[in-house]
Formats: sequence, structure tokens, C-alpha cells
Amino acid sequence: MATFVYEAMDNTGLEVKDTIDAASEMEAQQKIRERGFFVTKIQEKAEKKKKEKKKVTSKTDKQGKKKTFSLGKVKGKKLCAFTRQLSTLQDAGLPILRSLRILEGQSKPGPLKNSLIGVIEDVESGNTLSEAMARQPKAFDNLYVNMVKAGEAGGALEVILQRLAEFKEKSQSLKRKVQGAMIYPCAVMTVAGGIVGFIMYWIIPKFKDIFVGFGLELPAITMALIGASDLVVNYFYLIPGIPFAFWLILKIIRKNKTGAYVTDWMALRIPILGMILSKATTARVCRTLGTLIASGVPILEALSISRDTAGNHVFENAFNHIYSAIREGESMAVPLKETRIVDDIVVNMVDVGEETGALDNMLYKVADIYDEEVEVLVEGLINMLEPIMVVVLGLIVGFIVIALFYPLIQLMNDLS
Repeated sequence: MATFVYEAMDNTGLEVKDTIDAASEMEAQQKIRERGFFVTKIQEKAEKKKKEKKKVTSKTDKQGKKKTFSLGKVKGKKLCAFTRQLSTLQDAGLPILRSLRILEGQSKPGPLKNSLIGVIEDVESGNTLSEAMARQPKAFDNLYVNMVKAGEAGGALEVILQRLAEFKEKSQSLKRKVQGAMIYPCAVMTVAGGIVGFIMYWIIPKFKDIFVGFGLELPAITMALIGASDLVVNYFYLIPGIPFAFWLILKIIRKNKTGAYVTDWMALRIPILGMILSKATTARVCRTLGTLIASGVPILEALSISRDTAGNHVFENAFNHIYSAIREGESMAVPLKETRIVDDIVVNMVDVGEETGALDNMLYKVADIYDEEVEVLVEGLINMLEPIMVVVLGLIVGFIVIALFYPLIQLMNDLS
């Protein structure tokens, strides 16, 4: 026998709240109708329901909600797909908890599945979605959490998730285009480096033995080539460590704020590459800021989040200056111009956006313009790299040929 809590109305329309014992819900409703009441709400008493819920939860945990061991953060591609799917499910009207369970169930074991399991547990415990996501930093950054929080506060979570999905997709698209464009030059440089390494390790020592056997007086260019070959032969095991050592030194330098600022400032001054980096960062920051403002996040909080997504200390310092100026009552365009991190067109568009009350739309347009410019610059850089690589490889091969054959020509002359 179970106890049911019910709400009903009597013949006069007055509301009645009471409990009743019955074997099932249907039997309970029948008993209530026999009392002359019309049932409006009925549910099993909390204690039993809680026990059953606990059983179901533990059973589900045993079946498929066990976290698996995983390393690293959630990849951008997977997070992008998850955001779009969650946006679609919310737009279809599904409860958020059911949507999360569906997506968790179809996820493969890894960081995303583990994070979703944690989010589901926290939401079931009574936390909001943004609070639950904030506890999973491997999957959801500050931008993600704050946009979801704004959506919950405004009662438009499905709209915010759509904007977030579009933002993630555009960012991922630009990243893929840049990475795809760099595959060819990286592949050519790797193959060329392997061929040159083979020549230095195997071929040049053979010529060195010939030259020593004939007792030739070698020119400076040949001596330099043989010296480089000796280094490769004797210390070949250190060669893979050179890039690692360079990366480690750079990492140590960037641990210091001044060092990080200097390295970022130097990166922005590299011809063409610096321009690509600057425009890509501007596009990312503008799109982030526009998305946050459109989602109802306060401007100061939006600036703080956008600053953290910049990934460049020069831009972060500039945003600190803008943040301080806006907090003191100034508009955004004036301190933005003072920082000199963006072109005048960006400053003017921001100024117009503030005057017309359409700052988010203007920031979207700036991001779109700069994304297109980045694509054009990357394509131009690739087109320029091809002839540069051919010239550099030609010079290397020419140097090796001249250094090896000059003593051979001298030897042939002496023998003749």
C-alpha cells in the first residue's frame, strides 16, 4: 500500500489538499472521486518516490554513467557539434535534463562524456545548467558558462545556445581553414628536411673519405659542409631536441608577464604572419564580445570574458585599458582608438554601433570582414611560400653540389 498526496476540487469549487492510501495511482483516483472530489493533481508521497528515483539513478549509473579515464580538454570540434545538437533539442522543446541525457548517451567515452555525466549529476542535484557547466572547465570555458547564465536569466536559453553554436562553428571553420592551408608547406619542409638530413648523414661522409684518401686541400665551402655533416653524424640524437628546447625556453619566458607581453608584441611585428595573427585575434575578440552583448551579458563582464579569449597579452592589456575607461563612464570607441591595436575602420564601426544602439551587429560585421581578410592573407602567404621554399631548397642543394664537386673537379685536373 502506497500513500498519495493529492489536490482536488469539491462541488463548490473549493480546493482540497489531502493524502490517501491506495495500491496504485488509479485506485487512489477512484477513491478520491468516490469522496465527491475532482482530482487536479496527484503524486506518490516523497519518501517512496525518492527511494525509487535513487534506485533508477544507481541502476543508470551502473549501466552507462560511469566516468572513464581521460586526459586533456574537450576538442573544439566535438564541443561545436555538442552545442549545435543541444541547441536543436532545446529548440524542439525538450527539457534540458532529457536533452543532456540524450547527448551523453550518444557520446563516446572521453572528456566530453565525463563532463556531461558531471553536468547531469549537478543538474539533478538542483544546480542550474550554468553552475553545473562551470564545474567542468575541461569542456566549458568562461565564455560558454556566462552565455548560458545569461540565457537562463533571460529565459531564452534556446536562442543563446543557437548563437553560441554559430559562434563556435565560425571559429572552428576559420581554424580549420588556417590549419588546412599550412599542411602543404609543413609537409614539403618536413620531406625536404628529411632528404637533407639523409645526405648529411650518409652521403657526405663517403665523399669525406674520398677526399682524405687523396690528400686533397679542401676549400672553405667544402670544409664548412663536412663540419656540418660531422655535427649531424656525431649529435644526430640531439636534433629532435632542438625544437623541444626552443619550445621549453619560450614556455619559461612566457611564464613571466613581461616576457609574455614581449613575445606577443614581437609575434605581432613579424611580416605577414603578424598581420594574420592580429586580424585573427581581432575577429575572435569582436565576435566573442558581440555574441555576449547580444545575449544580454553586461558590457563590463563581456569585456572581461572577451579579454580572456584573446590569447595575446598585447590585446589583454588593451582590453584592461578599455575596461577601466568604460567603468569610469567613457564610451568604448575612445579608449579603443588610444590602444592602437586595431585599424581606424574598427574604431569607427564601434563608434557608430554605440550611437545607434547596434554595437553587437557592428562587432559581428567587423569579425566577418576580418575573417575574410585572414583567409585572403593565409592564401597569399601559402602562394608566396611555394616559390620561397623552391628558392631555399635550390640554394641548399646548390651549396651541397658545389661544395662536393669543386674538390672533385680539382682532383680531375690534377690527375690529368
